[in-house]
Amino acid sequence: MYKTLQNRSHLFKKIIYLLIIPFFVASCAGPAVVPQYPATEKILAAVSNTVSEADMVSAIVQIDLVTPGAYYPAKAALLLKKPAYLRLELLPLMGPPDFFLAANLREMKILVPGKGEFYQGQPSGHNLSRFLPWQFDLEDMVAIFAGGYPPLNGEVSYLRFPEAGNMRIEMKARSGISQTIRIGPDGRLNKLERRDKEGNPIYIAEFDDYEESKSIAGKITISMADGTTSITVKYSDLKIEKAGDLSVFDLSIPAGFKKIIMD
Repeated sequence: MYKTLQNRSHLFKKIIYLLIIPFFVASCAGPAVVPQYPATEKILAAVSNTVSEADMVSAIVQIDLVTPGAYYPAKAALLLKKPAYLRLELLPLMGPPDFFLAANLREMKILVPGKGEFYQGQPSGHNLSRFLPWQFDLEDMVAIFAGGYPPLNGEVSYLRFPEAGNMRIEMKARSGISQTIRIGPDGRLNKLERRDKEGNPIYIAEFDDYEESKSIAGKITISMADGTTSITVKYSDLKIEKAGDLSVFDLSIPAGFKKIIMD
């Protein structure tokens, strides 16, 4: 009996020793090192602020527009400023531009010299769809062409996941509108997927051909959910400068043009 108690006492001391020593060593070594990861909001701010609202983007762009049964290549001069300023001039092979679009926070104006027509109305997705093959909000378009993602309105929740070398961030607004973005190891935006309140896809934007010295992707492709409509924009002579005179985002009606008011 005495030897049994001795053995149990020895075993108990050994257990206590094994439990206490690691704690003692850790306390002597200082506080434990906990890996620190940037907050999701900081990551998103870095992506969305590659072009700030104080900047103006100008470029010559090659546009490839694909619609059901048709393909429209075009060259254009593009000027934009966040959150919702856009000017687009289509450049023909010869001669002056034959299509002008200027939009700001208040209104949108479109000039078609070949037809002698001048359109004026709200900068809504509905009005844009009269000249583009989809209904696309102006603020979304500007955000994407500025190399970022469009904001969601109201209270938004975020979830972040690692994914095959990329980072996937899920965003969902209280309204039900949601979107997913994927950010590469270099911290640059690779892909955006936008969904409606029912979770159905609206469009996908892909960002490619980054140059080391440029914060905006050299090629941006927006594909609509119908699977047959897309627009690809390739940048050249891209410049990001501090915004100046905003009157460039306005158009005046030339003499003799027919004025058409849009709803």
